[in-house]
Amino acid sequence: MKIPDSIKRYGLTKVFDYLDKDPMNNMNKVMDLVNKFAGDTLAPQRAMFDKVISDPESCWYQLIEKVWTQTDPDVLKTIFTNFFINANLVGWPKQEELRKKYNCNIPWAILLDPTSACNLHCTGCWAAEYGNKLNLTFDEIDSIITQGKELGIYLYIYTGGEPLVRKKDIIALCEKHSDAAFLSFTNATLIDEEFCQDMLRVKNFVPAISLEGFEEANDSRRGEGVYQKVTNAMALLKSHRLPFGISTCYTSVNYKDITSEEFYNKIIDLGAYFIWFFHYMPVGNDAAPELMPKPEQRTEVYRRIREMRSRKGIFAMDFQNDAEYVGGCIAGGRRYLHINANGDVDPCVFIHYSDSNIREKSLLECLQSPLFMAYHDGQPFNDNMLRPCPMLENPEKIRKIVNETGAHSTDPQSPETVEHLTDKTIPYAENWTPMAEKLWEESHPSCSSCGCGCSGCGE
Repeated sequence: MKIPDSIKRYGLTKVFDYLDKDPMNNMNKVMDLVNKFAGDTLAPQRAMFDKVISDPESCWYQLIEKVWTQTDPDVLKTIFTNFFINANLVGWPKQEELRKKYNCNIPWAILLDPTSACNLHCTGCWAAEYGNKLNLTFDEIDSIITQGKELGIYLYIYTGGEPLVRKKDIIALCEKHSDAAFLSFTNATLIDEEFCQDMLRVKNFVPAISLEGFEEANDSRRGEGVYQKVTNAMALLKSHRLPFGISTCYTSVNYKDITSEEFYNKIIDLGAYFIWFFHYMPVGNDAAPELMPKPEQRTEVYRRIREMRSRKGIFAMDFQNDAEYVGGCIAGGRRYLHINANGDVDPCVFIHYSDSNIREKSLLECLQSPLFMAYHDGQPFNDNMLRPCPMLENPEKIRKIVNETGAHSTDPQSPETVEHLTDKTIPYAENWTPMAEKLWEESHPSCSSCGCGCSGCGE
């Protein structure tokens, strides 16, 4: 029998209240109850969580304990409700139902740019080139979120520009959509005492702070004194028991520093709960292809992050090398999409081509457009999960998709043709392929015979 969402929400919120009394000792009992409410929803993920909480020596167990004991209790309860219950246990089944009904992708999260404005001008950042003239209005963002929730989407991630240039609107949206979870990529230089108090009040906003390494490397790209401002912001968040994480881009220059034990220890000491690693993408006419990691450098990142994951109490995700955990490319609405400050709906935050604008179409109509249906019909773009991207590792595919769907460049300053973009990634893909095949065979030997792209033919 299907459990109504209202009962599911009520029951799982009560589960939290029970857990809060003695979290680590009650965790296993609570997961038994969660599993009953959740049914088949996200069963593999829940099975992994069950395994983690049964091993007190595990760094993941220690991370869970840290999150539960060092986060403001009201903030923690709201995040538990909005992220774990609404965005996953309630939202996911609705998304699955609508994927079948409309035969198109329905995302788990929506990334959107409130503004193209930024208070910094970082080297190599395409957002800095857009200037400060593009903005989604409050009502437009409100409409996107409202439409998204009707599709079962309860997670919204702000990109930019610098989203906190729009602090007041962001907080107002958190208040209006108190049942959703909000995360924002941010340079953190605008986080102050007043904003921390706002975060404590709304309880459903989490920053992902951009950091390119240690002080010298960070400030060489972002500007003198920025590292100190960022670490000051982290200290402020930690003192208020507010959750936050780190977002970092690895390049051929900084890859050793940001995957080092010293860097991990630093951000853990500063209070970060998670770190998301992004591969440098040569997006834009003025991009620097030489910053793309060489095959041996990417391989080192791959191995280092996995090794650190086994013993460091922080949630680390490598968005280019961890595709096996999500079945390949997650863009094009499969798990997320991106809406820029001009309203253009891009399949990916790194792929700036669109055939739809949210000011002209509904969110569902955008997902049913030729560009997004080409993603839907083409995913996964490669059976080797170390070659997931249609731009970086399979550039012939994004070139074909853009040309066949009539999508246009959404860069408002210097539109880039898909041929210009892929001319930079074709040599990269050719060089990476032999290493990717070797690594995939090492970690998934049985997949070479069936070609299914699964984790050891376990599906």
